[in-house]
Amino acid sequence: MKIIHTSDWHIGKIVNEFSMIEDQKYILNKLIDLVEKENPQVLIIAGDIYDRSIPPVEAVELLNDTFSNLIIDKKIKILAISGNHDGGERLSFGNKILEKNGLYIAGRDNELYRHIVLKDGDKNVNFYLVPYKDPALTRKILDKKEIKSHNDAMESVIDKIKEEMNQQEINILVGHGYVTMKRNDAIECIENKYEVANLEISDSERPLSIGGTDLIDGNIFDDFDYVALGHLHGRQKIGREEIKYSGSLLKYSFSEVNQKKGVYVLDINNDEINIDFRMLKPLRDLRVIKGKIEDIIDEARDLEEGNKDYIQAVLTDDGEIINPMEKLRSVYPNTMLITRERKREFSEDKTSAKGEYKRKSKLELFKEFYEDLGNGDYTQEKDEVLINTINEVLKSEVK
Repeated sequence: MKIIHTSDWHIGKIVNEFSMIEDQKYILNKLIDLVEKENPQVLIIAGDIYDRSIPPVEAVELLNDTFSNLIIDKKIKILAISGNHDGGERLSFGNKILEKNGLYIAGRDNELYRHIVLKDGDKNVNFYLVPYKDPALTRKILDKKEIKSHNDAMESVIDKIKEEMNQQEINILVGHGYVTMKRNDAIECIENKYEVANLEISDSERPLSIGGTDLIDGNIFDDFDYVALGHLHGRQKIGREEIKYSGSLLKYSFSEVNQKKGVYVLDINNDEINIDFRMLKPLRDLRVIKGKIEDIIDEARDLEEGNKDYIQAVLTDDGEIINPMEKLRSVYPNTMLITRERKREFSEDKTSAKGEYKRKSKLELFKEFYEDLGNGDYTQEKDEVLINTINEVLKSEVK
């Protein structure tokens, strides 16, 4: 049996006021092309199919077209769960009817997990679809007051699954959340818990809780042959090769610029699982460029491709720039963000003048301020501009 593991489509997402629907349509067509090439039997979507619980009309239409192509035309079975961005009840609407065509979605509020059995020759492959739920909802369903964290909730669901699980067959779990092998080290951390947990996170991911209660111990999945995870947008393994995040299909923040996006392809053969990554090239990339604005514009004019990419420009110019966004969009029409490079680090005490400031001249005070917080070197030319400016102000004050 061949399986494609994907997650975090976030259909309908808006990034820095740019709709990603055209890019999502393009990348989903690339996924369909890959399905046609690889000819898998199953496509897994590990949550966050939509970007919000009530998706826009164009997002629903795109998902409908994609599912119809995959299920009806490509004859592939889709196994999906709701993530923290999805509205589980809406996503699961009509699922009993859709299952007859090969679409299995787990996401209803009262649904802890769904067990799907598919045949691989004369062998069973078991899929356990565990949709994202707030721990309070799992606590209510199971009537277990001791469930207080995402880890408690997932442990309780796994215990229920083990009551029916056949260890002699292939067992695959699909889940959504923060899974780590270093939960005990990270739960006491406040600011850098994900770093301690050895997780690569992105700015576009929504926190699930505070205080470390969203971290799930990866060791509780030891009895599963493969764990297909969603939520983290960068592909990564958790402990062993068989616990993986496939990552999002597209880059959704500039913190993801160095990530390679795509899907995992699993090939089950004689109880062994071979795992390969297949990269998908987007319609437009997200890139960060840096330099003086005129240099950036000159370089862009010589580009043969990439000028339609989504851009964050880090400008290194000194002084003010007139209409920088308008200038950059003349060569990079999809410029999203402009930031200025800060060449010096500063702390809160840098906002106060040093020493006996009352005895210092206006020129000395400004020079100290510029050296602490300004961009570039304090040159003789800048000194002359400042002297002239101060003199003009003083003249106007005595008129």
